[in-house]
Amino acid sequence: MSYPNLPALLEAIIYLAEEPVGVDAIRKALPEVDRAELDSAIQGLIEKYAAPEHGIEIREVADGLRFSTKPEHHETLKKFLKSQIAPTRLSLAALETMAVIAYRQPVTVPEIQEIRGVHAAGVIKTLLDKRFVATAGRKEVLGRPILYKTTKEFLIHFGLKDLSELPSMEEFEELIKTQAASEETIETAEQTELPLEEV
Repeated sequence: MSYPNLPALLEAIIYLAEEPVGVDAIRKALPEVDRAELDSAIQGLIEKYAAPEHGIEIREVADGLRFSTKPEHHETLKKFLKSQIAPTRLSLAALETMAVIAYRQPVTVPEIQEIRGVHAAGVIKTLLDKRFVATAGRKEVLGRPILYKTTKEFLIHFGLKDLSELPSMEEFEELIKTQAASEETIETAEQTELPLEEV
């Protein structure tokens, strides 16, 4: 048995899913659909949304499918979002620490501190709270320090299919510089306004 409008149903499932949805999860919801037919319908949807008249596309992220805005619209969409809500910002220290974890994982706090030259425990807690990093066991050395690695949420937040899509270190350094300039601009703007609680 199949469905009269399988592509529309798949579109709805991918749209509805809070996280990238894998083909296996879709198959559980549609057990009557042949795998080849399912793959063909998914590929057809991906090609449909790749057309220039669509502002969104279906991307493979963290071993699943999700709707995403197209890169060519990102600058305009950033301006739109800035006018809507304040973005969640990661501090420069958090970005640098996350870079060390992403490129060296699994890695311990002492190893992160050796690379960055500053204490990292507080930043690690922030990244754990945001679920961008997780523990990955303990290193078999004296003291058995905890190892840290990036998570699926990290991939989702940065729109990566897997760790092979990480930018080069040079590109990441450029991101850090941009982030630092952005933070400085925001802090300057915030300092020129009266605090909400000031009477």
